[in-house]
Amino acid sequence: MTNANIMRMSKIYAPTLKEDPADAEIASHRLLLRAGFIRKAASGVYTFLPLGKRVLAKVENIVREEMDGIGTQEIMMPALQPGELWHESGRWDDYGPELMRLVDRHDREFCLGPTHEELITALVRNELRSYKELPLALYQIQVKFRDEIRPRFGLLRSREFIMKDAYSFHADQESLQKTYDEMSEAYGRICDRMGMDYRPVEADPGQIGGNVTCEFMALADAGEAELVHCTCGYAANTEAGDCLARPTVYDVPAMEKVATPGVHTIAELAAFLDIPESSTVKALSGKNDEGKLVVMFIPGDHELNELKAARVAGGFTLLTDEDMEAFGLHKGSMGPVGLPENAYVIGARSLQAVPKWVVGANEDGYHYVGAKLGEDFQVDEWADLCIVQPGDSCPECGLPLEGARGIEVSQVFQLGDKYSKAMGATFMAEDG
Repeated sequence: MTNANIMRMSKIYAPTLKEDPADAEIASHRLLLRAGFIRKAASGVYTFLPLGKRVLAKVENIVREEMDGIGTQEIMMPALQPGELWHESGRWDDYGPELMRLVDRHDREFCLGPTHEELITALVRNELRSYKELPLALYQIQVKFRDEIRPRFGLLRSREFIMKDAYSFHADQESLQKTYDEMSEAYGRICDRMGMDYRPVEADPGQIGGNVTCEFMALADAGEAELVHCTCGYAANTEAGDCLARPTVYDVPAMEKVATPGVHTIAELAAFLDIPESSTVKALSGKNDEGKLVVMFIPGDHELNELKAARVAGGFTLLTDEDMEAFGLHKGSMGPVGLPENAYVIGARSLQAVPKWVVGANEDGYHYVGAKLGEDFQVDEWADLCIVQPGDSCPECGLPLEGARGIEVSQVFQLGDKYSKAMGATFMAEDG
């Protein structure tokens, strides 16, 4: 090593801080700022100083080595993307306010890319002509932009961030599955090399799309994601995992109408009857995309997963107070006995084995105890509707699940033909 390659600590630009910055909420954010690794330029926007840039370069090198090792080739796409491509895919309107949009001097729409599915599909649709050129996997390490409503935790939730994103193209499902497995294994090796305590977990694809996906979560108290996991190896994001709740039965001889003055919430009902919340049944009313009234019933100690609800009902928008009044429903006293005839009733699958329910009586200030399933009321459909939580049964082995918090560090998807079909990306198959 020559003297020219030596960087003395006395010369490194690493301005330190004696006090914790007022807006730094978690330890990693405080330490990065105080030790001179990063500096805030604006809310959710940071400059990497020399020490931070060195760490970033080491992380990028690990990612590159693993991506190159499975035959994925590096490219660089622009951060500025034509809006017309997002209109083609249908995501210009669907993505929401997180998409940073702008108009140039010629009134053409652009966005700052939060992800690059549209751009990569537009790239290869003009180049890949034959099955002989498939499969193909390309990746980039590129700056991304998302207009977060509340940037926080320093680099964990920012509006501008650096992400490795890879995209693959295939002639058949077998080829897609092979690359999906290779990518998942590479992500696991990246997490191992960085010393993370992580879990591959079941996840929801969100705005990216596809039906098969897996998130890699680094376990951390500062994580915004809530996870459940089991000693058998099962792990899931609480919004995506199968919910096998454990409701309890409040057994009475027959259905009885009980006056419950001033009782409107599950907590108030459980306290009034002196029973656990798991012995009550919560009702939620909404409309599907066709405007049909849908009423859902879930264990009282659980919360509705609106993503699951929307998939089951064909869209699900909770009713406003005015909507409930128009349908003849009573907020805080809804139940399956005496619902409007046009209501479609969906029950959480975990309630299917509960013979008697504690529910609203569809009358202000009254509830039923002992409402018998199949006699006093009917359910039109059973489905998984709830957010899974610690204590629920593991769908793999049946043991109680444990809870944890995590930071999403990577996610792998099988997108199928979501983008290639919408954007006309085709190839000549072997049969012509």
